[in-house]
Amino acid sequence: MTFGRVAFVAGESPPAQDSLRRLTQRYAHVSPDQADVIVALGGDGFMLETLHRYLHRKVPIYGMNRGTVGFLMNTFNEEDFMTRLESAQPVELHPLRMTARRVNGEVVEALAINEVSLLRETRQAAKIRVLLDRRVRLEELICDGVLVCTPAGSTAYNVSAHGTILPLSANLLGLTPISAFRPRRWLGALLHHTADVDFEVLEPGKRPVSAVADYTEVRNVSEVHIREDRSISMVLLFDPGHSLEERILMEQFLP
Repeated sequence: MTFGRVAFVAGESPPAQDSLRRLTQRYAHVSPDQADVIVALGGDGFMLETLHRYLHRKVPIYGMNRGTVGFLMNTFNEEDFMTRLESAQPVELHPLRMTARRVNGEVVEALAINEVSLLRETRQAAKIRVLLDRRVRLEELICDGVLVCTPAGSTAYNVSAHGTILPLSANLLGLTPISAFRPRRWLGALLHHTADVDFEVLEPGKRPVSAVADYTEVRNVSEVHIREDRSISMVLLFDPGHSLEERILMEQFLP
């Protein structure tokens, strides 16, 4: 792939800011609003912010890790950067669209690249009814929370909650409970990517629940609807041999 105009953006950490300074001194660059490709310098959190911030631009994003884990990033190396960028391979992602209704009736929409999670707000466990395609599948889930993840997000919070890692090409979503108390042995489910997922919060006044789409939090929700939005596409670029698909596969063999 050939890119005529490159923009560099960076997180606030000293390593990210130092890398931004060095790259912009060595390579021609433009503002993100004019770029054919955006290079994000930071960690996975900054990559998610960048994907959300420039979603309207519909341009590929190439990340270089200046954070900690860097699962969505390539390794940092400023040498021969343009050749490396032009040989990068694209991966297309689709976000989840969350529609959350608060107890007061207010409706909030947000997109999630990793996951949408429902979380209890107080010391008392949440009680949540789970519906798939408008059909009740769990009448009452007593838990700390529950989440729906994309394949790209299946290696994040989902794994910490003992959910299944999903290959990018599987066309699946993960539905995973967070510290389920009843039914205690329910481990979640794998859903086709076209599934409509609804959560109804039971006893929301006594057991308040928040809904979080990546980093957008909506507190005191009564209902949450989640579906994959294939009308929105995001393209990440990865070095040959280090694709996101390969990283997701490797995650399943880590000790």
